[in-house]
Amino acid sequence: MYRDDLGRFREFREQGIAIRFGRFSAKENKQIERNVEDFLSLTGIESADKLLHTDRYPEEKSAITGLKRKYAFRVHIGKGIARPWKLVYYRAKKMFDVNNYKGRYSKEDADRLRACHSLHGNNWKKIGALVARSSLSVALKFSQMRQQRNQGVWSKAETRKLIRAVEDAILKKMSPEELLEMGAGREARPQDRLPVARERLYRGIPWVEVEARVETRNWMQCKSKWMEILAKRMPHGRPVYRGANALQAKVSLIERLYEINVEDTNEIDWEDLASAIGDVPPSYVQTKFYKLKAAYVPFWQKKTFPEIIDYLYENSLPSLKEKLRKKMEKKSSKISTPEAPKPVFLFSDIFYCEDDSDGEEVEEQS
Repeated sequence: MYRDDLGRFREFREQGIAIRFGRFSAKENKQIERNVEDFLSLTGIESADKLLHTDRYPEEKSAITGLKRKYAFRVHIGKGIARPWKLVYYRAKKMFDVNNYKGRYSKEDADRLRACHSLHGNNWKKIGALVARSSLSVALKFSQMRQQRNQGVWSKAETRKLIRAVEDAILKKMSPEELLEMGAGREARPQDRLPVARERLYRGIPWVEVEARVETRNWMQCKSKWMEILAKRMPHGRPVYRGANALQAKVSLIERLYEINVEDTNEIDWEDLASAIGDVPPSYVQTKFYKLKAAYVPFWQKKTFPEIIDYLYENSLPSLKEKLRKKMEKKSSKISTPEAPKPVFLFSDIFYCEDDSDGEEVEEQS
């Protein structure tokens, strides 16, 4: 906790408001906009870019820094937001970065990016300043440009590379004490006996490093494919989103989202919500929800989150239940009870390579 947060956090605690982390909600983004506008009015600083990206204005840097210190910028930027001020500050920098909204890269932009990378390597902050884009934007774009990536179904060789790359990344983060559990066995893969917490299977994985190991796919493809593999292996191969199970999962997901009654997706505990489908990673459930609203809610982009949930509950849920009823009338249809999330797995449960393709089965889109 930062010293400048103590007063705000005390007030939040007295009001029974928990300190938040993770993705910012639409309400929080609006509050950040108000805080920035209020501070500009208070200090007379000309623009949000000067306030939040002061290094771009070396001649005015001293004066702007003085105003920020005089009027307690750190306290002001976090006003009304139950988060550490530094996280709010980073979010504000991203929201008000004029280099974040430049649209598609032209051929000239891409050529300039390559030239800058040949001179400065992976110094994305410096490259971003030279090409007038954010550091995140240039890093992601260069990752896409590095070489031609494959599309479509993954080959067995690619899947094996992905599994080994993720396994090595997780092993690298384990402590010496944890690795001692491998013992001195003579088996080919002593790590198979190691336990691994479920969160480690999908959180904190260095996807850019994984991309470099796989070679033929970008980091977003690697992450998406890995979540598919986990959704198959965490429930030990039991189908969680196919046939009648897929319909039941959609029904359960809509009912649970309606019950929790939140204003924004960022208030959802996706880890907890995953139990509506089964023992799967939270991002898998987020992907299913995205496909659900895109398929069933017309013009969902223009609706608020509560409006989307209300539409699904009032208009889509009855027809899904009817489809499920008809499917269940067939003797061959069975619904599996969703498994409770398992807190710990063995490496051997997850990190194995089969002769047949891993996770390549296409789930039913009913």
